[in-house]
Amino acid sequence: MKTFRIEYPDLNKELRKEREAVLAIGYFDGIHLGHKHVIETAKHIADERGYESAVMTFDPHPSVVLGKGDKELAHITPVIDKEKIIETLGIDRLYIVNFSKEFAALTPQNFVDLFIIGFNIKHVVAGFDFSFGKKGEGTMETLPFHSREKFGHTVIHKVSINGEKVSSTLIRKLIREGSVSEIPTYMDRNYQIRGSVVHGDKRGSTIGFPTANVVPSDTYIYPATGVYAVRMFVENEWCEGVCNVGYKPTFYSEQASVPSIEVHLFSFDRFIYGKEVTIEWCKRLRAEKKFSSIDELIQQISIDKERANHYFQ
Repeated sequence: MKTFRIEYPDLNKELRKEREAVLAIGYFDGIHLGHKHVIETAKHIADERGYESAVMTFDPHPSVVLGKGDKELAHITPVIDKEKIIETLGIDRLYIVNFSKEFAALTPQNFVDLFIIGFNIKHVVAGFDFSFGKKGEGTMETLPFHSREKFGHTVIHKVSINGEKVSSTLIRKLIREGSVSEIPTYMDRNYQIRGSVVHGDKRGSTIGFPTANVVPSDTYIYPATGVYAVRMFVENEWCEGVCNVGYKPTFYSEQASVPSIEVHLFSFDRFIYGKEVTIEWCKRLRAEKKFSSIDELIQQISIDKERANHYFQ
């Protein structure tokens, strides 16, 4: 898959020389089943008509540029993860458009002329609620007018499962609630966070449960504080374990600005400081709590480990 990072107004003229393509367009945070339906529809149409398949997404999220604050939104899938997942769907090329104030000021017609007709797109696929151009004035209903009869389009209506609309909003809510075991229903995979293993206070080793302290490598959404059954990809293999996300109230009276992520892996005894890892969140076992003694904490960790082992078996 070719990836093009696009900064308006400095558009790469080489993009206009790319082959004719069918384009799936959207922000696609999480690449859930609704998003996959949009992308796979575009790929199917492209294969049928002998075109290449393409996806266009945006970075950062429009609300970062258009909202009052300038703080980066937390993501289900930061852009590097989004790129990897889209590649697994067999897409030929990916456009990552920098969502700047200049880009946001484009009229719907300017956007279509430059980023769709200008990129040799012959068909566009998007969700029913996709909007484009200044103040979102362009919609899937107005797209035929803006197309200048240069391309066709397909509208994907909402995808619902168990009466729930599949959406990034729903998945963010499930992550923040700790309901990670429900996420595969809507994403077809577990929620994941990439990060690196750093030195911690090594307290886990002193009580018989050594942990890997993981610092996320991007702006991920943190699951609700508590203890989880997890899998961790480290040194090219998936290992099962138990993870605490939280502020360690048994040891600290003051709450840190962000929770720590500590993973205890079963049957694992290797030096992995500095290693890149991926945590896959499988099931929340309990909420975080403060213990009255170290012995009580050790007893509870043993129970947590047993419950996680039972889950994986």
